[in-house]
Amino acid sequence: MASVADISQVKALLYSWLKQQVASEQLAWLNSKLEQIAKASLSTDANSAKTLERLLFTTFSAMPRYTTKEDLKLTDADLQAATAARSGWLPSGWSLDQVGRTLLLLSLPAEDGKRYYALIKKLFGAADVSEQIALYQSLPLFAHPQLFVARAAEGLRTSMDAVFNAIALNNPFPGDYFETLAWNQMVLKAVFVGSPLYLIQQLDQRANPELARMLSDYAHERWAAKRQVTPELWRLIGPFLNDPALNNQLLADIQQALNTSDKSQQLAAAIACVQSSVPSAQHLLSQHPTVQTEVATHQLNWAKFSQQYIAA
Repeated sequence: MASVADISQVKALLYSWLKQQVASEQLAWLNSKLEQIAKASLSTDANSAKTLERLLFTTFSAMPRYTTKEDLKLTDADLQAATAARSGWLPSGWSLDQVGRTLLLLSLPAEDGKRYYALIKKLFGAADVSEQIALYQSLPLFAHPQLFVARAAEGLRTSMDAVFNAIALNNPFPGDYFETLAWNQMVLKAVFVGSPLYLIQQLDQRANPELARMLSDYAHERWAAKRQVTPELWRLIGPFLNDPALNNQLLADIQQALNTSDKSQQLAAAIACVQSSVPSAQHLLSQHPTVQTEVATHQLNWAKFSQQYIAA
């Protein structure tokens, strides 16, 4: 079951972080806008919907001028509080304007799901790149998050890597809500554009044989063009070395990675073999004793490998 955000708690955290870094005069502007939005939300006036929409669009657009685009500074305690408010929420890479925009979005009336979705959908349609990033990063915090699954999947088709990464990386939304097809397409595109796979939440839990086949086919295309593939590929192929339909193809791929002169490829392929229960994978690894020894000596797993060879 997908995790649901404690919106009141999330809003309290967002506001407290802004209060620590934003000048009081600028914070007063945001407070005024939030009060106006609250008032428009409660109004029964015939023009209240238009007033609310105008306030949302103008405030959302103006946010960087008041909060600035400086990086959000968080402590370990802040990150723990974020995770407590919404499992998987990791705002460590956010900027202050993104915090302000998310707080604004979470202040919208959400009792009527269709109205809530329609209002944010309009915002998506008019958003520039930085605004799209804020919107996609906010997805796991929304009320009625299930209404935005198609929107998120559509966003994966973007040609802008920063927008794609806002959906795919450090974001619990895809893992919680994407169907297998959308998930596989997201991971494959992440490989294609060079996004680090280890930052995709639920990467291991949602590995599947169809994705392994797609990534193997992709690797063959790259090799045919005399180009390399990311060593992170073997993380998603290793679990399916025992699949009868894929076994021969995937073992041959692992063998090719082990035979390369690229150390990161060798180590990643070796980790995949170590974590496999297939005898043929163990036999293959035994033919490369130097790599096998290094993995064992340093007790390399995917977390350690990612930090040493991908994040570095």
